[in-house]
Amino acid sequence: MDTITVSDLLHLSVAERIQLVADLWDSVAAEAALHPERLPVSDARRTELLRRSEAHRRNPHEAVLLDDALDEIERSLG
Repeated sequence: MDTITVSDLLHLSVAERIQLVADLWDSVAAEAALHPERLPVSDARRTELLRRSEAHRRNPHEAVLLDDALDEIERSLG
């Protein structure tokens, strides 16, 4: 297999580079779905995720729907 350098990739058109990034991201998402333990998660992020998960378990009625949150963000931006 030939080695591909960043310099080689920069010779691709913008559309080709965007497609490459999308393809790479899709491959990460697919692997993460099958093997979530392979995703690198820092201790700080893991602690925060556990804290939020526990807070939701204690008070699930306090959750905000995504559409409501996005509406609020749009209103705050004017």
